[in-house]
Amino acid sequence: MITEKDLTHIGWLARLELSEKDIEKYTPKLNSVIDYFSELDEVDRDGVEPTYHVLALSNVFREDEVNPKACLDQDEALSNAPSKLDGFFKAPRMM
Repeated sequence: MITEKDLTHIGWLARLELSEKDIEKYTPKLNSVIDYFSELDEVDRDGVEPTYHVLALSNVFREDEVNPKACLDQDEALSNAPSKLDGFFKAPRMM
């Protein structure tokens, strides 16, 4: 059971400014939500597999393969660089 003091503390933790009217309004609503969860605890779950995701999806990764046509060599990569030094892009110094 959530008390008005608990709700005030939860609001403080969440950085919410709750008026007395809000606290009086939402305390019973929050308690009804918690009561609903206690009803769910009474449901027979024997033989029911846990559902981690509603769709049976898994990540599909492709193999990493080098494609020489899609890669630039160092000279090509630096060909349009406005500034370069020792085979690298040169960028302005950041402070």
